[in-house]
Amino acid sequence: MQIEQKLTEVIITAIRELYGQDVPAKMVQLETTKKDFEGHLTLVVFPFLKISRKRPEDTAQEIGQYLVDNVPDVVARFNVIKGFLNMVIADACWLSLLSDIRQDQNWGLKMANDDSPLVMIEYSSPNTNKPLHLGHVRNNLLGWALAQVMQANGNRVVKTNIVNDRGIHICKSMLAWLKWGNGETPESTGKKGDHLIGDYYVSFDKHYREELKELTSKFIAEGMDEEAAKERAEKESPLMQEARAMLVRWEQNDPEVRALWKRMNDWVYAGFDETYRALGVGFDKIYYESQTYLEGKEKVDEGLEKGIFYRRPDGSVWADLTKEGLDEKLLLRSDGTSVYMTQDIGTAKLRFQDYPIDKMIYVVGNEQNYHFQVLSILLDKLGFRWGKDLVHFSYGMVELPNGKMKSREGTVVDADELIAKMIEDARVMSQDKVNKLEDISEEEAAEIARIVGLGALKYFILKVDARKNMLFNPEESIDFNGNTGPFIQYTYARIRSILRKAQGQASTDIAQCALSTKEIALIQQLAAFGNAVRQAGTDYNVSVIANYCYDLAKEFNGFYHDFQILKEPDANVRAMRLTLCECVAKVIRIGMGLLGIEVPERM
Repeated sequence: MQIEQKLTEVIITAIRELYGQDVPAKMVQLETTKKDFEGHLTLVVFPFLKISRKRPEDTAQEIGQYLVDNVPDVVARFNVIKGFLNMVIADACWLSLLSDIRQDQNWGLKMANDDSPLVMIEYSSPNTNKPLHLGHVRNNLLGWALAQVMQANGNRVVKTNIVNDRGIHICKSMLAWLKWGNGETPESTGKKGDHLIGDYYVSFDKHYREELKELTSKFIAEGMDEEAAKERAEKESPLMQEARAMLVRWEQNDPEVRALWKRMNDWVYAGFDETYRALGVGFDKIYYESQTYLEGKEKVDEGLEKGIFYRRPDGSVWADLTKEGLDEKLLLRSDGTSVYMTQDIGTAKLRFQDYPIDKMIYVVGNEQNYHFQVLSILLDKLGFRWGKDLVHFSYGMVELPNGKMKSREGTVVDADELIAKMIEDARVMSQDKVNKLEDISEEEAAEIARIVGLGALKYFILKVDARKNMLFNPEESIDFNGNTGPFIQYTYARIRSILRKAQGQASTDIAQCALSTKEIALIQQLAAFGNAVRQAGTDYNVSVIANYCYDLAKEFNGFYHDFQILKEPDANVRAMRLTLCECVAKVIRIGMGLLGIEVPERM
């Protein structure tokens, strides 16, 4: 049992015995004692003054004395500062808690059951015209970690992906491959399929820009001003007209276009899957916009019949959200084609058919904040019971020291290259440490480099509050000191080394040990893990877990610096410290695991 829970129960008893009145548990406000004062936990006594009818200091004094007299195994001593009762928790209580932590393999986690709420989390959402880049990496890591955190808070979780596999941008890659591809395939080039298709998306843009330049110059020479010439060039561009014609053929189910579309998309999916495996993320269900946009059009037609939406004279369909303080939103163009909002409505319909969703969370960048504000209102109007309460897990952009990324110009930070670079940097950085390990094979050294490199990447991204824009610095992320993944991983590996050398010495009875201030601080930090998990779930903020793991690792390293463990002569104290090591390692492993970060046994 957590010490706070035990204390709450005895304080409720104390209030009843002292003042003859029962109080609810929520009135018992416990805080971590401020460092300026002696104590571990502090009770705020102001809520009890109407019951005690005494001064704050006197009320705190009476409650403190009752606790020391009646539960000395919980409260060893106390001091009063105005209306605050600072309590020193007895060593026996901390040791009992340490024993509980050791025995609970899921410490800090709340397990789901068949009746638990079902939370669906959408993340990744790639386009099939280019490979995944650094922005996708942040999205995937956040989505996966959020899914783990929500599950750790007792929810059933479905991880889902919506793939943008249709539209003019897809046709651009297809057309470029037909024109300049000479039948290239991933097999013939040795390239991943997503990279191959991405190259043709960049190639289309390059040829298109050259075409626009030539047309604009031609129209200017004919006497048009520059702005009008550019506008006409964009309208009359043969390349763009071909791409639009291909999209129309796709919409009409032209067998030749559809066959090429499927072939090239399959190349991309194989490439995506390879990247997802390398990142250690996955999905329970994948939806495709080519399948959902028609469902969305059906729901819009249904909304028209019910008077939720309206049709303008040009045939386009709109939602009037002015009463909600927003504007009017286009749902179907005048030619009947859908927009992103329509597709999202269709995807929601399919998901609701597939799963009894209690809460829907979309992991999408903050440039889409307005989109999801509108989507929530529209889904609610259309009768989706979770629509009103959908969560847009809005995150900031990832920026680089040399500026923002641009897909069309081919200047993105490619996810596969980034992963490979992080692993190589980890191999170089950890070479001296790994070389000190005895009997290490090349395979194990490579595996350690993979774990550390990916851990550095994931932790650097996830330790930042998702709502903030962030600057990604690969060199800073791979450092073995400071608030980094490798620092925490190295702490874990150090503890595992200690435990291997100890060979079961942690099994001795530890009930009678006297504890130092640092040992109590470490147990108190371990006890706080459950609160961190709950906060991360309540706030949808996985950085809480990342920074908790860092604080725990830092606290352990301070303890490790000041105290002997294996060389401690007192067997009971040695056993207690080994148990402490065991619990710290377990909580680091669980906490980092929630973030999708592995921890190496040796390093």
